[in-house]
Amino acid sequence: MAIKPQAPRQQKHLAVLIDADNAPAAIIGGLFEEIAKYGVASVKRIYGDWTGPQLGSWKKVLLDHSIQPIQQFAYTKGKNATDSALIIDAMDLLYTRRFDGFCLVSSDSDFTRLAARLREEGLSVYGFGEEKTPKPFVAACDKFIYTEILREDAAEPTNGSSDKAQPEPADTPTRAARPKAQKVPVDFIAKLIDDLSDEDGWIQLGALGQNITKLRPEFDARLFGFRKLSDLIKGQNKRFEIQVRGSSASGGESLYVRNRKGGK
Repeated sequence: MAIKPQAPRQQKHLAVLIDADNAPAAIIGGLFEEIAKYGVASVKRIYGDWTGPQLGSWKKVLLDHSIQPIQQFAYTKGKNATDSALIIDAMDLLYTRRFDGFCLVSSDSDFTRLAARLREEGLSVYGFGEEKTPKPFVAACDKFIYTEILREDAAEPTNGSSDKAQPEPADTPTRAARPKAQKVPVDFIAKLIDDLSDEDGWIQLGALGQNITKLRPEFDARLFGFRKLSDLIKGQNKRFEIQVRGSSASGGESLYVRNRKGGK
């Protein structure tokens, strides 16, 4: 009897591994909402010494989100046994070949090599950490999300900023909550458009976003006060212009962007 080939997965199966010592419990709701954009959290584990009071805020939310706590005693003062336990588990899960990607939640640079090793196996690695996270760990991930934008107590949004301050037009897109203002890297985006665009200067917005992430895994429109990349581009209408192509009736609309001639 012939064996039928397995149908391709509709969503990525992800293993979520959380370093409780280096991640605040306030991100929990936003964290799993964000992970859902990339796939299904098939495994959810969190590592730390649960015998002490320091992880009390995490204990309150574990059951609500079905996260499995992994006990790791601090055998030696000054040494982080939690990191070692998480890395060992990650490698065990890797060799089961059941996962398409990993979500590493920590601001600790000790996971830089782990992220690189997982990517060497062709798996996607999504990092989650605070803005203080060392750059080598950020660069080792396919995508890195700063947890400040996921916190339940994130500050209310303020006007975004670009390389030069300018008044916002009346039709500025809706903005998302963010921890602090950052300048939109319009020069970086403009150069990328020049490098990748067609003869008329246009590039499909999705392709632009993919290439931005390849060069800057930590890039996220929400860091600049916008919900998504299209809103960010529209908000910089002195530098970029957008064109809608396709038919909305067929659901085949695509957004294209190019640098505005003479824009600064």
